[in-house]
Amino acid sequence: MAAPRSTFETRESSFRHGLRSRALLAVCMVAFATSLGGCSSMGGMGDFWDKLKGNKDDAFVDEPADKLYNEGLYMMNKENDPKSASKKFEEVDRQHPYSDLARKSLLMSAYAYYNAGDYDSCIGAATRYVTLHPGSPDAAYAQYLIASSQYDQIPDVSRDQGRTERAIAALEEVIRKYPTSEYASNAKKKLEGARDQLAAKEMSIGRYYMEKRDFSAAINRYKTVVTRYQTTRHVEEALARLTEAYMSIGIVSEAQTAAAILGHNFPDSRWYQDAYNLVKSGGLEPSENKGSWMSRAFKKMGLG
Repeated sequence: MAAPRSTFETRESSFRHGLRSRALLAVCMVAFATSLGGCSSMGGMGDFWDKLKGNKDDAFVDEPADKLYNEGLYMMNKENDPKSASKKFEEVDRQHPYSDLARKSLLMSAYAYYNAGDYDSCIGAATRYVTLHPGSPDAAYAQYLIASSQYDQIPDVSRDQGRTERAIAALEEVIRKYPTSEYASNAKKKLEGARDQLAAKEMSIGRYYMEKRDFSAAINRYKTVVTRYQTTRHVEEALARLTEAYMSIGIVSEAQTAAAILGHNFPDSRWYQDAYNLVKSGGLEPSENKGSWMSRAFKKMGLG
C-alpha cells in the first residue's frame, strides 16, 4: 500500500494543479480574443458591436420646435384630438427645453390634458409651469387650470369630500395670488359651488342624526353650516333644523333665536314658515337671544 502523502506534498500538488488551470484559462482567453479580432475583420463581430452601441444611422433626430408646436395646435383645433396634441406639446418641452416654445408648450399641454379629461396630468403640467415660470403673464391661467381640474372632480355629496377641500384650496389660491386677473372672478363662482357642496354634505349627515334622534350630533352639523357656509343655499334649512332640534331637547331660547334670525334674513323662505309654526306650537314667539352663538355668527358676517 502506498504511504499517505504529507501535508506539504498535498499543498504542493494543489498549488501545481492551480497553476495548470490558470495557464489553461489564459490560453483560452487569448484564443477567444483572437477569434473576436478575426470576426471583427470579417464584419461579423463588428455588426454585433454596432448593434450594442447603436447604429449611427438609426440615431434619433430632433424635430424643429415650431413644427411640433404647430402639429399640436392642429390636433387641438382641427382634429379635436387633445390627447394626441398634448403629446406633441410635451415633445417640444422634451426636445427643446430651453426654447420659448417649450414654455408655451408646457402650458398648452396642461390645457390639452384638461380638455381630454385627464385632470391629474393637467394638474401635473400646470403645477410644473407655475413652478418654473411664476412671473409669467400666463401663470394665473396655469393656476386656474389646477383649480378647475380639482373642481371638475368634485364627487357626489354621498362620498368623501376630500377632493372638494382640495378644489377650495386651489380656487382660493387663484383669488389670493391673482386677485385682479380675469380668472379670479371665475374662481369665486366655482368657490361658492364647492362650498355649497360641503354644506350639503353637513346637512345630509345632520338629517341622518335627526332621524336617529341624536339631536346633539345633528346640531353640531347644522352649526357648521351656519358658521362656515352662511352664503350657501343650505343656511336657511340649517336654521330651521336648528329650531326643530333645540325644541326637541328643550332649549327653547336657542330655538327662538334660530327662528328669529331665519325670519330676519330670509323672511320669504318656506323654511321660515316651518320654523315659525314650530315655535308657535310651543306657545312661543321667535325672539333673538343676542348672546347666542348664532347671533354672533351672523353679526360677524354682517347678516344679523
